[in-house]
Amino acid sequence: MEVEAPLPTGGTPLEQAVLDKLDEDKASDIVLIDLRGKSPMSDAMIVASGRSHRHVGALADHLLRTLKDHGLGKARVEGLPHCDWVLIDAGDLVIHLFRPEVRTFYNIEKIWSVDSGHRIDSRA
Repeated sequence: MEVEAPLPTGGTPLEQAVLDKLDEDKASDIVLIDLRGKSPMSDAMIVASGRSHRHVGALADHLLRTLKDHGLGKARVEGLPHCDWVLIDAGDLVIHLFRPEVRTFYNIEKIWSVDSGHRIDSRA
């Protein structure tokens, strides 16, 4: 029997709410990348995978509702029509949602130098 790895812990209530919603909605391979002091564009980035186009779209929709509940109803969204890779820019928090094969192709965590040891798979 495999033990599920713990979810990353968000540094802000918004980050934690997004992580909790992704876990609740069965996203996989959830990674939180702290960008504080590394990038002026955002404080944190969350990367997660959905099983299919439909799952990625549902994850995005639910996260947009979560962001709206936190007063961020004007988050910018890219990629919703195809749902291969959906980017949600909420200012201090950027969220990338991928189908697994698209995530592997772009390997965005490597761009930000996240070791495999920092990856948290909530669906191990």
